[in-house]
Parts: sequence; structure tokens; C-alpha cells
Amino acid sequence: MKEITVTSQFSVYDSILELPNEIQNLMEQAILTRKNAYAPYSKFRVGTAILLDNGKIVLGSNQENAAYPSGLCAERVAIFQAGAIYPQAKILKMAITAASDSNKTTEPIPPCGACRQSIAEYEIRQDSFIEIYFMGETGQVYKSESLKNLLPLLFNKNVL
Repeated sequence: MKEITVTSQFSVYDSILELPNEIQNLMEQAILTRKNAYAPYSKFRVGTAILLDNGKIVLGSNQENAAYPSGLCAERVAIFQAGAIYPQAKILKMAITAASDSNKTTEPIPPCGACRQSIAEYEIRQDSFIEIYFMGETGQVYKSESLKNLLPLLFNKNVL
């Protein structure tokens, strides 16, 4: 038997105010979009803003459904919309913010597993990394240089 070690590394900003201006703007758009989330069941609102290589910004918020599997997370709403509207564009950066109607969310909230797999598909397809910034309602912002950092043993088309 052999063991392997998998590590992840993140840059940590103390607040949105420490972010570079371009990313601060992206995160502010994600925050505004988060307020449009349709989350009557979980009361957990997520907003995402994606910067494309053509300069366009695509937004998404979570959209719930009484039949839970039918809803979509903000990250997938945004990434699928980007793929539909700008199929040739590369995704450069993604900003994600989450907040609960029930309590203050101060820890950075990363994408869920399904969203990680969806983001991985685009990162592999475009053959370039996607910078991912994520935060709660307030507080620290984490930066991952690539989705691979969040999902190091990812499933991809090469195994099919």
C-alpha cells in the first residue's frame, strides 16, 4: 500500500475591501445578485458573478424548487448561462457570496460538490484555470487559483 497527500492552498483576504478593484467590483455584483435568490425553503441565498475573457460579467443566484433536486445553485445558474450566451468565451474569474436569512454567515462558503464538478467541466473544456473567490455575507474572502484546488481528484471526460 502507498499513501498520497493532497493539499490545497488559498489566499485569504480579511475583507472585500482588500480585494483588487476588479475583483471587489465582481464580488459587489455577486452580493447584489444574491439578494435576487429564490430561496423560500433553505433561506440560504447565494450570488455569483463570472468575469469572461470578452469583458462580460454573467450573474447567477440560487433558484429553489419545492421538488428539491429541481433547483439550481447560483454557481451553476451563472456558469450555464455563460456557456449558453457566450459559448466561445473563457471564464477568467468567479466571485461567490452566501448569506442565510436565519443567521449571520461570516465564514467563506465554497461551491458545493455539484457546482465544483460543473465548474471543473468548464475549466477542462477551456484548458485554463478559473480563479474562484468566495465569502459569506461578511468577513474573509478566500481565493483559489483554480477549481482543481477545490476538487483535486476530479472526475473528467478523460476517464469516459
